[in-house]
Amino acid sequence: MKAILLAAGLGTRLRPLTNHIPKCLVPIDGECLLGLWIDKLIHLGVTEILINTHYFSQQVEQYIAKHPHRDLITLVYEPQLLGTGGTLIQNKGFWKDDTCFVIHADNYCHSTLTDMLRAHQHRPKHTDLTLLLFQTEHPSSCGIVKLDKHQVVCEFHEKVANPPGNLASGALFLFSPQVYEKYFRTLSEQKFYDLSSDIVPNMINAMLGWCTDGPYLDIGTMDNYNKAQELHRQSGGT
Repeated sequence: MKAILLAAGLGTRLRPLTNHIPKCLVPIDGECLLGLWIDKLIHLGVTEILINTHYFSQQVEQYIAKHPHRDLITLVYEPQLLGTGGTLIQNKGFWKDDTCFVIHADNYCHSTLTDMLRAHQHRPKHTDLTLLLFQTEHPSSCGIVKLDKHQVVCEFHEKVANPPGNLASGALFLFSPQVYEKYFRTLSEQKFYDLSSDIVPNMINAMLGWCTDGPYLDIGTMDNYNKAQELHRQSGGT
């Protein structure tokens, strides 16, 4: 099992915190956010991790060079941002034939994701991937989904003005090996693609929705960043 940590973003909403550090390296109660993700994935049984870099890429390289699991990690530098979907297309050789987590590394996830992996392994036969979901207080700023009776995503509304609920996409996916051939193979390698807006709509009725069993936060704002630190502190760093 593999994983891709999407970590190339500029982190503009976290300035001035991210004026001198990439968002993926911000400390969460003294622990690096990227390090929390790597530890979580290793505990899940992931054996290879790809991380894309762009903003302050040298800092990420220096961090990974000292990491105890550095031999399992591949760094890919993007001189120009490719978009989350574009990164997957450019690095298709890494993931296209494997079960693979795809994670936006600027989120704080309290869950171990063990139950998500189990749900994916027992998903309905007609589904190709599993999507982490959470309840949001700000639905217009998220991708909002609706589920059918089998917990399969039957509607997806990406940041619309009047969303039909508050069950949100966490932009954390678990792909099965058939995902590349069905949804990525015909896409151009020369274009910028956003995974949630350009590709996920084509996956409707093929995604199992898994509601997370712990807090989940986009730490793109100082308010959520501070909430993530407090949650991590209260949990004792677990």
